[in-house]
Amino acid sequence: MNPAAPLLPDTGEPGFGVYVHWPFCAAKCPYCDFNSHVRHQPVDQPRFTAAFLREMEVMRQLSGPKTVTSIFLGGGTPSLMDPATVAAILDGISSYWHVPDGIEITMEANPSSVEATRFRGYRSAGVNRVSLGVQALNDTDLRFLGRLHDVADALKAIGLAREIFPRMSFDLIYARPGQTVEAWEAELKQAISYAVDHLSLYQLTIEEGTPFFGLHKAGKLIVPDGDQSALLYEATQEITEAHGMPAYEVSNHAKPGAESRHNLTYWRYGDYAGIGPGAHGRLTRGRNKIATATERRPETWLEQVESIGHGMLDQEILDDEEQADELLLMGLRLREGVDLARWQQLSRRDPDPVREERLLEHGFIERLGNSRLRCTPSGMLILDAVVADLAC
Repeated sequence: MNPAAPLLPDTGEPGFGVYVHWPFCAAKCPYCDFNSHVRHQPVDQPRFTAAFLREMEVMRQLSGPKTVTSIFLGGGTPSLMDPATVAAILDGISSYWHVPDGIEITMEANPSSVEATRFRGYRSAGVNRVSLGVQALNDTDLRFLGRLHDVADALKAIGLAREIFPRMSFDLIYARPGQTVEAWEAELKQAISYAVDHLSLYQLTIEEGTPFFGLHKAGKLIVPDGDQSALLYEATQEITEAHGMPAYEVSNHAKPGAESRHNLTYWRYGDYAGIGPGAHGRLTRGRNKIATATERRPETWLEQVESIGHGMLDQEILDDEEQADELLLMGLRLREGVDLARWQQLSRRDPDPVREERLLEHGFIERLGNSRLRCTPSGMLILDAVVADLAC
């Protein structure tokens, strides 16, 4: 692959993505329920790299020949990988699938693990987009969120990313305890001034199994209620829209043309190979789609791959109805909406006219011609309920 090649434009098609999960972090954040693990001894990167390559071979057998439209290195904290590890993984993907020059290759990074030499090494390996886990732009809330960086580290990382990579995004978490709409508006405007073309803006959610869950259950952690969260969400939409970075998905905002190609593959219900501990995938075989899931514990995954060639625990065949439900669930997250013809082909039915009419009357959904259906801004506030209603 040619790192200097210009990024290819979005074709509007679902595409085929490759996701590689690096499961290690320097510390576990108290809100995080992702498959991430802290190790106090150095990780054997060459051994894990060899395992990634072995599992890729099995995924290639499942997927058949494909042209890759995006690659995403997620975690965990992929920026804890050596640049040589990243280069070997990307070379492996190129050896199993066709990887054209100019596709989007994203790496997640934490500001606390960023150095200019490592960033330049990732860029030389082929990474052309970085996604930074900034999460907040004040030090008090960064400490509350368990982050290892401070605002100065975050701004340094943003500056390096803007200098080194063609595209850059960063994440913020809002609806934090005690956060007012005014405070969030000021922080969001500050973030937009640092952003290049993409922001991911997530409401804080309390996930079972995390330290925050226990604190919340005990009444020691109070998050904004539904009404306050709705006000924060609405302010987010208004400010990003006014600054030319509208939402193209529930939590993701971009200048037109700068949307994440890889995430669009998920939301457009394309195929993707999931490689590494705890990775999930969707691979089409004939009329069926295979849902894959791998062992979450890194060392157990490693031993299984070395023993039998892959770490998969599950290969579930999704029937047409299950695929239709997933297509609806993912597609309605997008501002462009869901392809109705594709949904009708899978579900073998039309949307229930009574349910659709009720949602239309309440202003929660709208038709885009005869071909697409999407949620309105007010519908996005109750997205799960809208999906459940339409899927019945």
